Amino acid sequence: MISVPLKRALLLLCAPLLALGASACASTSTLSTFKGEDHAVAQVVSDLQSYGTAGEAQRICTNLLASTVTASLRSASGGCKHALKEQLSQVDTPEVTVEKVQLHGTTGATAEVKSTYAGKAKLTTVTLVKEDGAWKISKLG
Repeated sequence: MISVPLKRALLLLCAPLLALGASACASTSTLSTFKGEDHAVAQVVSDLQSYGTAGEAQRICTNLLASTVTASLRSASGGCKHALKEQLSQVDTPEVTVEKVQLHGTTGATAEVKSTYAGKAKLTTVTLVKEDGAWKISKLG
C-alpha cells in the first residue's frame, strides 16, 4: 500500500508529466523546426507523448525519466512502472505542442510545452538533464 504523502508526491510528479505525455495523435509538435540538441530535447517530449498514448509505462521509466525521478518512484509500491501505469489510466488526452527549447550548458535544457484540452491552453516547462548522452525528463513546472 502506498502512503498518503507518497501518493500525493506521485500525483504531483506523474499527473502533469502524463498529462503532457498521454495525448492523442492530435499533437501539433513540429519536431522538424528544431535542429541539433534542441531537436533531441523536443524528441523526448514527443516520445513521452507517444509512449503515454500507447500505455508504455516501462519505456517511459527506462528511456525518458531522469535517474532522480525513477529513484523517487522506486520507493513507491510497485516502482516506477506501476506508478505510471496507474496514472496513465486516469489521464485525459490533451493536444501537445513543443513551443520552445532552451539549452543550459551541455547537460541541462528546458522545453516550453503548450497543452490544450477542452479549448483551454496551459504552458508547462519541462526540465531535462543529460544522462549518459541522452536527454531525460527531470522536472515539470
